[in-house]
Amino acid sequence: MICTVPAAIAIVARSARVKRLWQYVLRYKLRYLIGTACLIATASMVMAIPYFTRVAIDAIRGGDTDAVAVVMRCTVAIISLALVQALVRTVSRTLIFNTGRDIEYALRNDLFRHLETLPQAYYQRQRTGDLMSRLVNDIGAVRLMLGPGILTFINTPVYCGYAFTLMMFMDVRLTLAAMVPFPILLWVVKRYSRAMMEATMRTQERLADMSSFVQEHISGIHVVKAYVREQARAETFRTLNEQFKHESMEVAKLRGRIFPFIRIVSSLGILVVLYYGGTLVVRGTLTLGQLVAFIAYLHILAWPIMALGWMISIYQRGRAALIRLDEILDTVPTIRNRPEPALADPMTGHIVFEGVEFGYPGSDETDSVLRRIDLEVPAGSSLGVIGQTGSGKSTLAMLVPRLFDVTGGRVTVDGVDVRDWDLSRLRSGIGFVPQDPFLFSRSIGRNIEFARPDVTQEEVMRMIEMAGLDSDLAEFPHGVETQVGERGVTLSGGQKQRLTLARAVARDPRILVLDDALSSVDAATEKRILDELESVMQDRTTIIISHRVASVRLADQIAVVDEGRIIESGTHAELVAQGGTYADLHARQRLSEELEAM
Repeated sequence: MICTVPAAIAIVARSARVKRLWQYVLRYKLRYLIGTACLIATASMVMAIPYFTRVAIDAIRGGDTDAVAVVMRCTVAIISLALVQALVRTVSRTLIFNTGRDIEYALRNDLFRHLETLPQAYYQRQRTGDLMSRLVNDIGAVRLMLGPGILTFINTPVYCGYAFTLMMFMDVRLTLAAMVPFPILLWVVKRYSRAMMEATMRTQERLADMSSFVQEHISGIHVVKAYVREQARAETFRTLNEQFKHESMEVAKLRGRIFPFIRIVSSLGILVVLYYGGTLVVRGTLTLGQLVAFIAYLHILAWPIMALGWMISIYQRGRAALIRLDEILDTVPTIRNRPEPALADPMTGHIVFEGVEFGYPGSDETDSVLRRIDLEVPAGSSLGVIGQTGSGKSTLAMLVPRLFDVTGGRVTVDGVDVRDWDLSRLRSGIGFVPQDPFLFSRSIGRNIEFARPDVTQEEVMRMIEMAGLDSDLAEFPHGVETQVGERGVTLSGGQKQRLTLARAVARDPRILVLDDALSSVDAATEKRILDELESVMQDRTTIIISHRVASVRLADQIAVVDEGRIIESGTHAELVAQGGTYADLHARQRLSEELEAM
């Protein structure tokens, strides 16, 4: 008769094939058990009220001499039970609903933490809006399933079991007659359950599509305006919104069909009891009080039975959400620590590329980005990597902090394969300035502090001066506290690059990787920054990726990359003297600079 929380969750977990749900439920098992006890106590008091009603009616109808006293005692009992059950019901709902919210909180934290462990390649395959939808909407659906859904899941069998048992004690034949319509209800529920699941899945997918579109549109609003595509994009959004509306209406229609049917079945049960029970009262085999109590029990059952359709909707929505969340949580990070990562000494920054091969996930061997790269960068020295767009320069840079793993050969830092380093220790020793500068929607100072929270204000200002931002700072309305907007939208391309450079240097790394970090600044600013970087680069291993000769010419060694291979290497003077690709590039860029200066 009584359905406990563990049994209820077991059914949900098995049918949804989501075993990890258990770890969250078990954290709060005591709350669920107390909540269940309160629900059972509430049901017991609710079921006692029709009993006292029956006693009072039978006392009045029987003409007992103490009928007034009996009615008074029953009235006091009913009022007392109503007050206590209201209090206990509040406790049960507070416990179970709040537990659902606590699980939502924990699940959202765990999902976000898991997302942070996934490699960069994963995000190249996923849409940001879809991930946001899962992190917000799908987890909200799980909360409804584990809060109100669980409460209804427990209440329905408890109330049905209680009422059915009490009605059987009063009259077996009348109880069986009242239950005649209910097998039809079970058949309809089973039929609609699968349809509800599929419709809910489609609705959540359409919502994810719409979220992705909005996120992408807002991020690229300047491009939309520049190409006068507002109307076309609005039409695309209208189509996506129409699809979402259509799928939502399908779910609403299914829900709209099942609720009236449940009400009809419940009403049919009451009609049967009124007709058949009335004849039994007339025959004298059933008292009027028993008939009233019987009808009262059917009325009590009306809401749990009505809630059955709502519970199915909540359950199917939660099940669909869990399946979508599982797609993320089941993704195993391909870049992660070894079971026992190497405990290297404090990093010195000696980097070696040994026969490095790399191809992006999903590509075949003929599409390798890097082929047989052999390089050594002694600790404290600098390496310049130069080449045309698409030659593999940036990919080479991303292998050092292990944003990608090599597909052949290895990269070592201080003689230890980067795959054997503890990821946090490896990346803590590297300052990385990406080709596409990314800034958080915070102040200039806070963006620099992101690299090292304990950085002082004096150090922030020194980093700004080193990056050549000090002259721009006077133009900003609030100086270092100026908000840069989403992704640094209020700054120019050159200002964003210089700010990301300041952020990387503020970390005081042993290895500094600059991936085309000065491509958006003019030649004069570039020269000034490089002059400032000379002191910063002392005693640090520095890798400078660029397509400009001016950016790499001061490096201790330079590698020229073409189609994933190193075709030339040496110092600036040696490469110019060779008269090869580097010398040709140097001559063309020097001529271009002279023409611009005229």
